[in-house]
Amino acid sequence: MTKFIQTSFTLWASIFLLSACVPRQYEKNESSLIIIKTPILKFADLGYVRKDNERVRVDLFTAGQPVQSIEINRLVCVDEGCLSKSAFNQDYLHPSYPDDLILNVLLARPIFEKASLQVTPTGFIQNLKSTQYNITYKIDNGNIYFKDRQNNLMIKISKTKG
Repeated sequence: MTKFIQTSFTLWASIFLLSACVPRQYEKNESSLIIIKTPILKFADLGYVRKDNERVRVDLFTAGQPVQSIEINRLVCVDEGCLSKSAFNQDYLHPSYPDDLILNVLLARPIFEKASLQVTPTGFIQNLKSTQYNITYKIDNGNIYFKDRQNNLMIKISKTKG
């Protein structure tokens, strides 16, 4: 009986450990034209946006070769490693941004607790201005446009046809 318990435990432990290595499945997988301009990251080419309700993965390609990956769930993981959302904002965006800003932008959801939200027939627009940022954020038919003129940041994701 002890041998059976040991074997069962080993089997279940192996299954548990190996299941952590299984690639994540996302509800949506879209090819998009992606433009990202931040102090650290500058990119303009095709990429893939994979997402579900609470997580996103953006894979960036140049001439068909992978160049960067950004995965957002509880942490923001880039090729260089994982960061808290506030540390990601500090390094890649702007420290005044709310922690979930990048996740909400990539999921095409309102930001800054829906401040200045104007619903349109095909999405919404938010114009947000303070001493620390000057943001125009638009969702139009699933296309994403985020620009902070004050901090020279831009994220634009346009769905590709076909």
